[in-house]
Amino acid sequence: MDDTDRRIVEILRTRARTPVSEIGRQVGLSGAPVSRRIERLERDGVLKGYVAITDDAAVGELDAFTEIRLTGATDTAEIEQIAKQVPEVQQYFTTSGDPDALVRFRVRNVDDLQRVVNAIRRTGKVAGTKTLIVMASWDRNLDG
Repeated sequence: MDDTDRRIVEILRTRARTPVSEIGRQVGLSGAPVSRRIERLERDGVLKGYVAITDDAAVGELDAFTEIRLTGATDTAEIEQIAKQVPEVQQYFTTSGDPDALVRFRVRNVDDLQRVVNAIRRTGKVAGTKTLIVMASWDRNLDG
């Protein structure tokens, strides 16, 4: 990746639907070379996909983060297996120190959150959890 690729990635992080012509204008290339670069970045796994970011309150959902402490015999790689079994899991991160992992959920309501956290706890691989409900959020990439 060169500086132009990095700039293209940053533009797409900020607004994935930016037209190729606009990206080209910002990086000083015509549309065809920008398209080829984007295709290569996708093929190389640098760009892994594109998503629609929603207003959770408007959709009637809430976000929550749960810190997970695994049992002593559990490898942190196993958190991926646990996360993939729960459709409400949006992301998971293994971390150094305490906790072992951080999981981001999107659920309909607090009762749904309790059900999901209980399901994670029942796997037998979780020693403890701590859940935080998102009250408000800000995203640098979505700020005007």
